[in-house]
Amino acid sequence: MARPAEHRRAVDAGNIAGCRGKFLAPPLTQVARSVGTMIMGQDLDKIERTSDALAEEYAETFSGEHHKKPKDQEILRRFSIEIGDKKPVWDFGCGSGQTSKYLKDLGTDISGLDLSEKLLEQARTLHPEITFRKGNMLQLEFDDDSIAGVVAFYAIVHFTEEQVEIAFREALRVLQPGGLFLFTYHIGVDTIHIEEFLGKKTDIEFMFFSTAFISSCLKKIGFQEIEIVERDPYPGVEYESRRAYVFAKKPGCHNAPIG
Repeated sequence: MARPAEHRRAVDAGNIAGCRGKFLAPPLTQVARSVGTMIMGQDLDKIERTSDALAEEYAETFSGEHHKKPKDQEILRRFSIEIGDKKPVWDFGCGSGQTSKYLKDLGTDISGLDLSEKLLEQARTLHPEITFRKGNMLQLEFDDDSIAGVVAFYAIVHFTEEQVEIAFREALRVLQPGGLFLFTYHIGVDTIHIEEFLGKKTDIEFMFFSTAFISSCLKKIGFQEIEIVERDPYPGVEYESRRAYVFAKKPGCHNAPIG
């Protein structure tokens, strides 16, 4: 269920700039304009325009961010070890490619997907050894059972709960049996309205989610082996919200009955 408007609050660019910025990943929730109004959907064209406008500043600000966050490093190393030499692996909502680059350096054969062509231009310039392509997490252009692993760092921060479910269903659909899904989110119930980011005017809704909702949604869709790791924020490095990393797997193939 989408959140009521009374949970919305505004923050300034100085506070939100340390938030890891994946609210530039697709897509953008339309702003609830009055008390009692429900946030019903998102405007993909609007988030794409916003992302395009901020692409250069975003890339400069968030390049190499994982090196400042020890838990990110631990989680990404674990993902890389569990994936091993399986492929393909995709970074959904890749932005300017910082997570793709970190995993590539760990030996993961990874590609990146984002809605914003301008962000993808930054990613290709910064990381020419990695393949990046345009795409939408809510309507993936991949075949069923075609991807070994998906990572999506803060890629759901603009989604309503209904849209989170759609994104999870799409991830489950494209993963191979036994495929690994790693994603992150901000823990809470707020929706933050951002009017300025990286020195430019914006109109962005930033969504928080409860761990109970995330867990129940994944189970409802059919993911297994769900593990949620929570942490406190790194002061002075990022927006001061609690974070969660989630590992989940698509069910593997069942052996055919004998006889």
